[in-house]
Amino acid sequence: MNLFDDATQEKTFAEAPLAYRMRPRTLDEFVGQEHIIGKGKLLRRAIEADRLTSVIFYGPPGTGKTTLAHIIANRTQAFFQQCNAINSSVAELRQLIKEAKERRAFYSKRTILFVDEIHHFNKSQQDSLLPDIESGNIIFIGATTQNPYFYIIPTILSRSQIFKFYPLRENDLKTIALNALKDTDRGFGKLKVNITDDALNHLIESSSGDSRRVLNGLE
Repeated sequence: MNLFDDATQEKTFAEAPLAYRMRPRTLDEFVGQEHIIGKGKLLRRAIEADRLTSVIFYGPPGTGKTTLAHIIANRTQAFFQQCNAINSSVAELRQLIKEAKERRAFYSKRTILFVDEIHHFNKSQQDSLLPDIESGNIIFIGATTQNPYFYIIPTILSRSQIFKFYPLRENDLKTIALNALKDTDRGFGKLKVNITDDALNHLIESSSGDSRRVLNGLE
């Protein structure tokens, strides 16, 4: 990568939405969902030990499901592959799984497959994942805003741990907003932006527990 590429990447990141720039990069930066990711919790210990098994994250938008998957991607020694169920076909899934099998056979390297918006996959698409979840060719992470018991086939549910994400609490949302105001690299720290308590409280109250809405409103 040359200096021009570096400058282009920096400019692209600087112009990205605040919610994207402020996405937590580590477990320590992650705010909220203490019931599943707090110190000593099962999921956190599995991530820290890089011993994750197949999981499904479900809950409202802006509560940290995709962010946590990206944190796992940054920590794991496994190969991390991501797709979105809205625009992925069975053929694409089969290709990803084929590559995962080759990685395991030739390099003894695990593959984590993160499928965002998993509820958009029909039964046939979900069925195509099952044999390789079962055999361990892939470690599956599914994220959905919908109740998985209605949208995901029982055979995948029975092979996955299910973690529910809740709307973020007011204190969590306030922490996220203040972090964005103070951060000099990714947020508004260099601009020394001030916000009244009333304005901040209004943002939080109108967000419905969605961190993305708070940051979009702040921006």
